[in-house]
Amino acid sequence: MRRPPTFLANEGAPASTSFAAKYPGAVYAVRRLRTDAERAEAAALVQDRQRWLTLRGLPVPAQADVPALFRDPHHTTSAGLFEDGKLLACMVPARDPGLSWGEGPCLRLGHIHTLPEQPDDITRLITLWASDFAARQSLPLVRAEIPAGHTLQAEPIAALLRRLTDMGWDVRGSGPGREGDRVARLELAAEHRPGLSALISCQAQAPHLAAEEGSST
Repeated sequence: MRRPPTFLANEGAPASTSFAAKYPGAVYAVRRLRTDAERAEAAALVQDRQRWLTLRGLPVPAQADVPALFRDPHHTTSAGLFEDGKLLACMVPARDPGLSWGEGPCLRLGHIHTLPEQPDDITRLITLWASDFAARQSLPLVRAEIPAGHTLQAEPIAALLRRLTDMGWDVRGSGPGREGDRVARLELAAEHRPGLSALISCQAQAPHLAAEEGSST
């Protein structure tokens, strides 16, 4: 996987640097999962990631069959982060009028799973894309939940949350999630990032922002 640049437009880039000129073609793409093969690849990625998490003592969802969700062709909001056609991560983005623990509308990222044994760059790319995409949809915030076990101060979940806060996420405590599991509640401010499209394209088949679709997302 090619590492993303250390800066993006409006994130401390020197004024003389042309981001678009340096990265004339987007390296990554976020788009809907369009084929049975892509949905099967996403389901396999979820299974690999959940196995990886379990081996490291990190919690995984207990109440939902997440691989089955990504296999379902009727679940049209499932999306992926791709690099040259390779699936690096999958998720379910949707417009949410407000989670029980948050106030106001947001872009909700459900069931985020990244390819195991990869650097934090994938999560950072999702973070950058989500904050920009929310801003372009006039949504003030991005919210997400991750399984958290019993306490956020215990390792290894504490280390994961530290990395996420370093990327710009705020931890809003813990509690029951949408599927009934205990989760850490994460919130990210929306932010326009004009140069991001040079790195990550949001294609015509970009994730559909839907209203509430029930607890499956």
